[in-house]
Amino acid sequence: MRLISPITAAGRYRAVLTDPAGAGRAVLLSLVLYTILWAVYATIAKGSQGLHYDMTEVLAWSRDLQFGYLKHPPLAAAIAWLWFSVLPLGEFQFYLLAMTMPSIALWFSWQLSADYLDLEKRVIGLALLMLVPFFHFHALKFNVNTVLMPLWAATTYWFLRSYETRSKIYAALAGIGAAGCMLGKYWSIFLLVGLVLAALIDRRRLQYFFSAAPWITVAAGAVVLAPHIVWLVQNDFAPFGYAMYIHGAKPFGATAIAALGYFAGSIGYAALPVIIVLAIARPSRAALADIVWPQDDKRRLAAAAFWLPFVLPGIGAVVSGTEITSLWSMPAWTLLPVLLLSSPAVTIRAIDTSRVLMAAVVVPVIMLIAAPAIAVMVHRSGPRPGAAQGQLLAAQVERVWTQATQQPLRFVGGDADIAYSVAAYAYDRPLALPGMPAPDATLLRHSGMVLLCFAEDVSCVSLARAHNPDGGVMTTEIWRHYWGMPGKPQRYNIVIVPPRQ
Repeated sequence: MRLISPITAAGRYRAVLTDPAGAGRAVLLSLVLYTILWAVYATIAKGSQGLHYDMTEVLAWSRDLQFGYLKHPPLAAAIAWLWFSVLPLGEFQFYLLAMTMPSIALWFSWQLSADYLDLEKRVIGLALLMLVPFFHFHALKFNVNTVLMPLWAATTYWFLRSYETRSKIYAALAGIGAAGCMLGKYWSIFLLVGLVLAALIDRRRLQYFFSAAPWITVAAGAVVLAPHIVWLVQNDFAPFGYAMYIHGAKPFGATAIAALGYFAGSIGYAALPVIIVLAIARPSRAALADIVWPQDDKRRLAAAAFWLPFVLPGIGAVVSGTEITSLWSMPAWTLLPVLLLSSPAVTIRAIDTSRVLMAAVVVPVIMLIAAPAIAVMVHRSGPRPGAAQGQLLAAQVERVWTQATQQPLRFVGGDADIAYSVAAYAYDRPLALPGMPAPDATLLRHSGMVLLCFAEDVSCVSLARAHNPDGGVMTTEIWRHYWGMPGKPQRYNIVIVPPRQ
């Protein structure tokens, strides 16, 4: 049987994706396979690490749904709750959820690009985004940043459609999307301010603001956001206080350096698509200027909608004395293909599309092949014990708990890293106490709890003992074997606070 060269196969793949009759279905199927492939990679490569702290934290929130939490608004927890109401909890299922977020963002980027690019450019633009680490490596950690990716993409798409068409449906969707962004993470204020400024500097602004569209957007967003606003007022705007405590009130020099790092890191993550387009198109200075800031109204609005949400955080950070990181720009890249490719001066050949498609397919395949070796290297280097040993520790906790009482385990507290990990793996699906609203005292007394600490954490152990001064402290040492190789041991203290009437 004659083998087909990779570039020939990529050319055939390109032909399917650029066929107007079936491009949408082909892209959708490609994104499904992309999601599954990266989820399988993560399940293998991270198999020696356990679930990341961010993921077990969101899972803990989802066990006790609220209209808000100490750190963040509630949407990430609600999505996790919905997902695991349908699918059983497992590492593959969690990584599948994580990868679904960037894949939805890619789908909206594909839809949005139809208003600016021909099919050839739409295909290569989508493939270029698949080469950005935000859309796979960093997205594998399901958290509030990952959740923003499809939300920002959808909101940007609906806003631009609303602005161009004055459609009441798109206007309402833009408002719902904007509220969803804020319910994902308050960082989204930069997207909303950026889109408003983009509308204000556009030459067609009077036509837009004198139509019903912007006011429908505001009304729809206000209705969706109202329950969370009420929660914020009732809880003294706790997440804002937490954010300022962790990231705010920093010296000017530190915030300026962090802002520069935000820009440099973000650009570095997205550099490969830019380099590829420059190498392919070799644009002149005039063409570069047209790429960065187009002259026609429609493309310039899209460019403003790209640049402003990306640039504003750096300015806001320096002004407010807040440190930011480049990873927070994860959701800001939906319009990158439009920015890079929509200029008439940028021409794309079929062979260029085929080569970029080949790279987009080869990268996850290579990573999947390397996944077992990555898992072994991480295991040997010693991953975070609270995550890597969470499942083993949960089994020990359950054995000790059932010896003390026949009631199900309802609450797990102590060190947050350990508590979230054990709560994620424990059979009874208990609630984690750290960082969560305190349960009713009577319920907590009747239910009892388990408090967990690293054995060397004297402060944590002392606090745990205070909840049950007459009880003992069980010390256990755990090490995880992975493919027959023992990992680094870690000692834990387990304090059982049994149910009381």
